[in-house]
Parts: sequence; C-alpha cells; structure tokens
Amino acid sequence: MSTVKPSAEELAGADFRKSSYSGGGGNECVEVAEIRTWACLRDSKIHDSPTLVVQAQTFAAVVDAVRAGHL
Repeated sequence: MSTVKPSAEELAGADFRKSSYSGGGGNECVEVAEIRTWACLRDSKIHDSPTLVVQAQTFAAVVDAVRAGHL
C-alpha cells in the first residue's frame, strides 16, 4: 500500500469520473479518480476545487456502508 499521497501534478492529470452516487439534478455531483492506492474526490462543478484524498480501502468501506444503509 502506497503511503505517499498523490502530488498536485498527479491530481491535475488525474482522470476524474462522475460518481454514480451523484444526484441527477447536476447540483450534487462528486467526481472520483483513483491514483495508485488512493481515492481522490472533488466537486464536479469546480474542477480546481480542493480534492479529498483517502486510502481507496477506506473509501470502499464508506461506499459499502452507504449501500448497506448505515450512513
């Protein structure tokens, strides 16, 4: 597991995709990119917005909890 978070250059070049959990109205969109073992999340309306970077395993656990109705 990589403990070195993605650099600003890696984030700038990341292939962000719209999350399937984003709202359909266009006002609640989250984009996700994967860099090595990291999940990178940002507001899709603001491409240079701050990016939340967490371990991919942690992000997967959050997604699983949402799917199970725990969050």
